[in-house]
Amino acid sequence: MALTQTRLSLHDFIDWENAQAERHEFYRGDVSAMVGVRRSHGTVSLNLAVALKLHLKGSRCAVFTESLKRQVADDAIFYPDVFVTCDADDLRTDMIFRAPTVVAEVLSESAVACDRGLKFSLYRRLPSLREYLLVDPDSRAVEVFRRNERGIFELHDQTDANALQLVSIDGTLPLAELFDGIESPAA
Repeated sequence: MALTQTRLSLHDFIDWENAQAERHEFYRGDVSAMVGVRRSHGTVSLNLAVALKLHLKGSRCAVFTESLKRQVADDAIFYPDVFVTCDADDLRTDMIFRAPTVVAEVLSESAVACDRGLKFSLYRRLPSLREYLLVDPDSRAVEVFRRNERGIFELHDQTDANALQLVSIDGTLPLAELFDGIESPAA
């Protein structure tokens, strides 16, 4: 089925997208192609995913990467760079995940506004989400938005910390490991 200019329903999008070689995100009937990433983006995503996988080994949670769909709302499907789910239904699904505990986006120039704006506004509506992580591989900025006891997301800037703290999964990752393989920004 070729993508037309008409707006798709969520069901039609999933059917169409599953037949495509490339990945696409979906929001309110509109489809956006996912573009390739720079080496630094891929390196940071991989470093984070590997560290989380090792940390979560033997737990009731699992880590997944950008090749898997996250349904954020009745009209939105995204591919976060890295996410953790501890939800039993998510751990049984093959295609669409709905209840992440942690979502991480590695920022790129082309997607930073969407990651900070639209995506975060939709992700934080998910009752399961405890932490939303934004990592900028160029500036080495590390921001964790953590849901507090009132259900409001608070910023915990960890840019100048020695380690990334993900409280929801009791995880710690030295920032040197997160940025391993990435050149330091010019002073």
